[in-house]
Amino acid sequence: MVKRLLTLVLLLPVTVAVLAQNRTITGTLYDGEMKEHVPFAVVQLLKQDSSYVVGATSDETGTFKVTAPANGRYILKASYVGYRTIFQNVTIANEQDVSVGQLDFQTDTHMLKEVKVVASAPKVVVKADTFQYNASAYRTPEGSTIEALVKKLPGAEVSDDGTIKINGKEVKKILVNGKEFMVGDTKTAMKNLPTSIIQTIKAYDQQSDLTRVTGIDDGNESTVLDFGVKQGMNKGLFSNIDLGIGTKHRYSERGMAAYFNDKFRMMGFVSANNVNDMGFGGGPRGGFGGVRQGLNATKMVGLNMNYDNGQSLQWDGSVRWNHADGDLNARIAAENFVAQQGSFSNRLSQQYTRTDSWDGRFRLEWRPDSVWNIMFRPNIQVSKNDGQTVSTSAAYSADPYETVDDPLSAAAVAQLKAKGLMVNSQQNTTITYGDNTSLGAMLQVNRRLGKKGRNVTLRMDGDYTDADSRTFSTQDLQYFQLRDALGNDSTYRAYRFNLMPTRSWDYAVQATYSEPIARKTYLQFSYQFKYGLSKSNRDTYDFSALPAATFSCVHPAYRSWNSYLGLLAQPVDSYLDGSLSRYSEYRTYTHDVQVMLRMIRSKWKMNVGVMLQPQRSTYRQDYLGVHVDTARTVVNWSPTFDFRYRFSEQSNLRINYKGTATQPTMSQLLNITDNTDPQNISVGNPGLKPAFTNRFRLFYNTFRQSHAQALMTFANFSATRNAIGNSVSYDAASGARTVKPVNVDGNWDADAAVMYNTSIDSAGVWNIHTFTRAGFNRYVSFLQPDFASSLQKNITKSLTLGERLAGSYRNSWLELELDGSADFTRTKNNLQSFSNLHTWQFAYGGTLSLSLPWNMSLSTDLHQTSRRGYSDASLNTNELLWNAQLSQSLLKGNALTVSLQFYDILHRQSNLSRVISAVSRTDTEYNSINSYIMLRATYRLNLFGGRNAMPRPKDAPPFDHRGPGMRPGGPGPGGRPPVGGGF
Repeated sequence: MVKRLLTLVLLLPVTVAVLAQNRTITGTLYDGEMKEHVPFAVVQLLKQDSSYVVGATSDETGTFKVTAPANGRYILKASYVGYRTIFQNVTIANEQDVSVGQLDFQTDTHMLKEVKVVASAPKVVVKADTFQYNASAYRTPEGSTIEALVKKLPGAEVSDDGTIKINGKEVKKILVNGKEFMVGDTKTAMKNLPTSIIQTIKAYDQQSDLTRVTGIDDGNESTVLDFGVKQGMNKGLFSNIDLGIGTKHRYSERGMAAYFNDKFRMMGFVSANNVNDMGFGGGPRGGFGGVRQGLNATKMVGLNMNYDNGQSLQWDGSVRWNHADGDLNARIAAENFVAQQGSFSNRLSQQYTRTDSWDGRFRLEWRPDSVWNIMFRPNIQVSKNDGQTVSTSAAYSADPYETVDDPLSAAAVAQLKAKGLMVNSQQNTTITYGDNTSLGAMLQVNRRLGKKGRNVTLRMDGDYTDADSRTFSTQDLQYFQLRDALGNDSTYRAYRFNLMPTRSWDYAVQATYSEPIARKTYLQFSYQFKYGLSKSNRDTYDFSALPAATFSCVHPAYRSWNSYLGLLAQPVDSYLDGSLSRYSEYRTYTHDVQVMLRMIRSKWKMNVGVMLQPQRSTYRQDYLGVHVDTARTVVNWSPTFDFRYRFSEQSNLRINYKGTATQPTMSQLLNITDNTDPQNISVGNPGLKPAFTNRFRLFYNTFRQSHAQALMTFANFSATRNAIGNSVSYDAASGARTVKPVNVDGNWDADAAVMYNTSIDSAGVWNIHTFTRAGFNRYVSFLQPDFASSLQKNITKSLTLGERLAGSYRNSWLELELDGSADFTRTKNNLQSFSNLHTWQFAYGGTLSLSLPWNMSLSTDLHQTSRRGYSDASLNTNELLWNAQLSQSLLKGNALTVSLQFYDILHRQSNLSRVISAVSRTDTEYNSINSYIMLRATYRLNLFGGRNAMPRPKDAPPFDHRGPGMRPGGPGPGGRPPVGGGF
């Protein structure tokens, strides 16, 4: 007994030391009036002399945690603009943790009346594999949509076509408060959700429906952006109306209304504009970009609904209508890497388009009890589109700009022809029409079995598409280096009318099963059968035998082919060309068999498996007088490996590998020469082998609460064996290209990036952000400089290096950010060394947001952008781009804001873009309106409250709607500001 007691006494200090938790101080911050969490407040631990020790920020639930370095007496300080600062004495003794419980912030009336901007909110917080951004830390001009906000996020990239990338991965879906929003369409949210209602943005990889329910990782993750609406807006009605009219006939109108309660949410949108949806200033430039491609007018009406009873039933639905009118005038100069002596072309094109589309989607998830999960996803899309194009183009054997300024003018053509540089010229007109209807549905039923982790799932998918397209086209070609029998320039013309209905059906049945084989270790099986059928029957009416310029008297218009057909001397059916018409039927039968081992541990997770895919395809075709009826059977296989390691709650590593086999298409395998377009001839290759691509990805992120330091890095590598490339033969006399698919080895690419964001000081007033990226790709093709030469291997290598650096200062009334970027591109082509490029694009400037007295605000950005290293001197330009906005808030609660926006004040923005690929360099100049002034009026209406509504004090100041100036959480469920109160 004495020995046991002695042992216990000796072990007691050790036990206490083991159980001690490093003197951690925890607590929760609340709004004392509204009884809501206060996220992103700054918490600091000070010594008794008020010197700084350590700092942190509260999370989205208001919870904070700081660790004292030693025992002693400290001062805990919590602050957030709009509240009185909290000071709490804390004593650490015997290395024990301390909980200060709930600390209530009290409204600072003077502060709310005078201050419009939050200065201390951290820009980004990383938790596990989720990047969480605080919207109030990114100041955007009044009336902005979330597109302007996303462009400011560290690691975010938004391209001209609306594609969003976060940390190098494309965003596939937008969520609002974790609920689906307009599935299949990210632009509606980006262009219509106002920044004034957003509190947080989360970026993470969302699992597929199958993975989320069954735990079986099918590898179909989607990168999502999840926008959290301000806490005070989770009950009641709010709306936002934004009307704008500008010079040069510019207009932009938006309206949205939303109703939220505990179970149901509904958001409606309507918009119309002709400003190409660029947003104010186009966002931070960071180099070139933001080129407006033509003049576009769009209209949209959308409705999104979510329901969740919190127990057994969830459903989400959305429907939207889109209309677009496009006016695209493009002047294109290209160099094709197809011959050692060079191949150049120019084209001037005028295109008009219009589109009407409807999109409806629904998701139902029902959990009748704890073991069953039933999910149903139907969808429908209907669209009609029209187009008309008139173009003039020419090809040259040398760079025409070395001789003339306007290669397509009549005088230039004569001059270039006299020098023997003209290869061909052509005139084209095209009228297109499409009518498409698509229906689809998915039904998934999951049943959990007795043992934890054991479940079985049955899933069925089906899709049907009915498409009808019509095309009328005229092509008049003149060859300057080919002669006809009379010794004149050879000519070619093709006048054709195509009718092509297409029908396709496909369905899939899948069964999955998960079996626990050890502690937190699962063996997963999946089998899927897929069937697909696609039919098309193109009727081609050929009028090429008619005299030249038969249709030159007709001006193209939407669906105006009857004007052309009315000039025919015989019935249109008599011109049907059976050899040019094409019937095709394609069927596929695919079996996917997958086996996966899944291991889950406290620090790491690992998935490793393999998928086998036997596939049988049948293809029937009647084309160019050749009947084809063939079948092919192949077996694809694809290994996968996914490993995740969690160093801490804020530090994670992920390594992913996937191998993918790609079979050539039937059209690539068919030994048919298609020369219906004499300038672009295609030839099949029956000897093609399947390609196999290895893809690796490494991703690491970490976060330190001290100074809100966030670090992210990723690296990607892919290499393809037997890649399906092209063999291109070039006829220098006619400028025609013959393309044949071939297998090539040596195709690979790699890219990597590092993002770092930090506050210099503990209060988050000074911030630095850097994003460094590098990429390299190597592509192989085979070129035949002329028909007398043998094929030569053409290797195009491209190296890109980029750096973006920004530093900002923000306080209660001012935010100033200085930023700069530099992008270097080196392109080498072994067959055309004279086309090698070493180019630079760099930009520098700043943005300023200023809160002025009398509820006024000023936003402006000024950036100098430059190009260097281009052989065409006209591309080596400097552009000083300046935008500005002055806003005045009016009415009670600042419900009305009137803004005056100035775009491209100095008239310096260009409409020129350059694209370099493995086979060509293309420079395009677009028509657009970049410089204009717009007057905007934005009105916000809020009606919040519920059964537990607590009236606000009569002397309480109005909430500022500006996002950065609002107290975190805003007016919550208990508050009901007057009608017209701002956000």
